[in-house]
Amino acid sequence: MAIETEQLLTEPKIPATMRAAVYRGINDVRLETVPVPAIGAGELLVKIATCGICGTDLKKIHMGSHSAPRIFGHEMAGTVVRVGAGVGNFKLGDRVVVFHHVPCGHCYYCRKQVPAQCEVYKRTGATAGMEPSGGGFSEYIRVMDWIVANRGVVHIPDGVPFEQAAFMEPLNTVLNGIQRLNLAADETVLVIGQGPIGLMHAALAQKTGARVFTSDLFAERHAIAAKFGLHHPIDAGKEDVVAQVKAATDGRGADAVILAVGGNGLIRTAMDAARPGGKVMLFAQTQHGEASFDPGAVCVDEKALIGSYSSSFTILDEVIDLVLNGYHQGFDLTPLISHRFALDKAVEAIEIASHPQASSMKIMIEPELGAGAR
Repeated sequence: MAIETEQLLTEPKIPATMRAAVYRGINDVRLETVPVPAIGAGELLVKIATCGICGTDLKKIHMGSHSAPRIFGHEMAGTVVRVGAGVGNFKLGDRVVVFHHVPCGHCYYCRKQVPAQCEVYKRTGATAGMEPSGGGFSEYIRVMDWIVANRGVVHIPDGVPFEQAAFMEPLNTVLNGIQRLNLAADETVLVIGQGPIGLMHAALAQKTGARVFTSDLFAERHAIAAKFGLHHPIDAGKEDVVAQVKAATDGRGADAVILAVGGNGLIRTAMDAARPGGKVMLFAQTQHGEASFDPGAVCVDEKALIGSYSSSFTILDEVIDLVLNGYHQGFDLTPLISHRFALDKAVEAIEIASHPQASSMKIMIEPELGAGAR
């Protein structure tokens, strides 16, 4: 009891209400004042410092796949401001990254290394109120007990900025996909799309020793990729992507092709760019529907068409090392950030993220910026 009393005395003053970007229906997000969520035993209240806008957030907003009202946002980092009873590994003032999903670790799908299909993983354990949906587009989030207890909250060491740490969730999803490709140092990889996710795919693929070609319509994105040591750009607006890759591989094609943009029409391009016996990974095709491809390329040419979706906690230690320790070793992901918006400008931020331009990459919502954007 003495410990709990001391904790209450040292807690920062937390308001009863907060600002949040609330999803009210298809293409309808509004800045509203909502209650700060209460927490229970085993839980944390985290004050959001930064939250990236993810493509899956945008699809939910534009497709209406989820009921309203909700508060989205899941690429988030912040500071612990309230600690529930029984939490022993976090304290007030800790700087943390929060995952909104964690797998159970022992069900059939977890044992088969596809944790995104785990029923526990499909539950969302971070919320700013309303139906749990991440909640990062707000000032405070409640982190539920099973997330706290199962490595869904990660300490951020001193010297690592919140913005770098917030890449931990998306980088986990990317590394999960890269490892599924089982790349070798003598292989050639094509990454189609050089937005933040595609560029991270390319950067991690290159860490395997593979030669990596990047394809995008925007020269500005290739310039950012070059800062990560990616020096084989293909201008998809002016050059034949398939021909360029084949010319660089004695006519074979790439050993692996990663499709990091959502256009289903590019599946055929990816398949054509892969060599016989090569692999094509769909990473951004998150909406169910129909798409055409050449079945003979899979059967006769023995090309493997695979998918990868979401994060894997079996690689969490590796991801932590890449993001947190890697920051001091030159793996700084913050150059991927093109825009930083205050929470008051969240609707504008979502609008810009929804219509990517040459100048837009990762867009962050940062409540502590105050009014306006920079």
